[in-house]
Amino acid sequence: MVELLFALGVLVAIFVGFNIGGSSTGVAFGPAVGSDTLSKLSAAALMTIFALAGGLIVGPEVVESLGSDLVATAFSPLISIVVLFFIGVALFLSNVVGVPASTSMTAVGAIAGLGLARGTLNAALMLEIVSWWLVSPIIAFWVSGVIGRYFYPRLVEWFAVSQSEGALLDFDRSGAVPRPSLGENTTQREFIGTVVVIGIGCYMGFSAGASNVANAVAPLVGNGSLEMYPAILLGGGAIGLGAFTIARRTMDTVGNDLTDLPLVAAIVVATVASTIVTFLSALGIPASFVIIATMSIVGLGWGRATRTTSLSDTVQGESPVASVGALTTDAEAADAPTVGGKKGTPKPAETEPIGEESREDIPSASDLFEPGTTARVIFLQNIVPSIATLAAYLVFRFLPIA
Repeated sequence: MVELLFALGVLVAIFVGFNIGGSSTGVAFGPAVGSDTLSKLSAAALMTIFALAGGLIVGPEVVESLGSDLVATAFSPLISIVVLFFIGVALFLSNVVGVPASTSMTAVGAIAGLGLARGTLNAALMLEIVSWWLVSPIIAFWVSGVIGRYFYPRLVEWFAVSQSEGALLDFDRSGAVPRPSLGENTTQREFIGTVVVIGIGCYMGFSAGASNVANAVAPLVGNGSLEMYPAILLGGGAIGLGAFTIARRTMDTVGNDLTDLPLVAAIVVATVASTIVTFLSALGIPASFVIIATMSIVGLGWGRATRTTSLSDTVQGESPVASVGALTTDAEAADAPTVGGKKGTPKPAETEPIGEESREDIPSASDLFEPGTTARVIFLQNIVPSIATLAAYLVFRFLPIA
């Protein structure tokens, strides 16, 4: 019976990791895939490697928090299976409709449901986690807002990268070791820009592994069924399986359907969100990359919009036209590379001083976001963790599971 429960627990953990891979890969590599910088197959391979690295290097702290610190209830094999089942089903529902959900919030919700039902929830740790959930999006907003207001125009000029026809690299195979060189039409600027975009996706994959591998295996580590690092290897492998299969749909959603986010903006958002998530993971706090990244996008747009307002305007009470669509105003929007697949080289332009840019140049938010898809994403990001929490509470409160 014990062996059967262990095998079932491992299968459910793989199921959870599989769905985490499907959700997180779209968030990490959707921009690179949507801008035709990377194929879906290459994105899946990179996601597998870097998520596993993040889990091994930073992930143990989060595993410890979820597996033993958040609830005083001992994770028996059966309890672990039920908790993982709720996490997996909630994430599977989000992946079926092609929307990346917050895996960390879902996992914490399911485990918190267990703690509430048994009266063993570590209220102090839960308060700390929730506090960081509230503070981290605000930090992301303001950091991105400062970048948008003061640095974004220069970044647009630096990353004005076109995508040429043909291969990015050619390989001379005349010797024993193939020697790479730039492709026939590839410029040095294009090569560096491509490396940066892919590198940011890998960094996002690392931060996703640091935070999310624990969501798949923490209960198994908590009940002693698996040691820390074998469990992380199991979770990382399961994430890779999801990256190669169901992640294709979420990559389409993030890369093509949700937004025509400029490539420069995607790089800024990825860097800010990944850094915050990795920092919180090192503290043992499971963080919601999806929500942090969303607030980073809003902050970046707000920072761009406020460039049209001088300090004297602000003192006199004049409000800026705060549109997230302002992200595209420093280059020709029709030609600037975007996550949605548009590509080209924006023409360099003189950057206007803060307070002197034309408000007429700022497009509306509808130019950046697809309202219907965005509403669906926001709804599911909030409802999925709630489903996991409520289901876990009801089951552990009224059924004799030990």
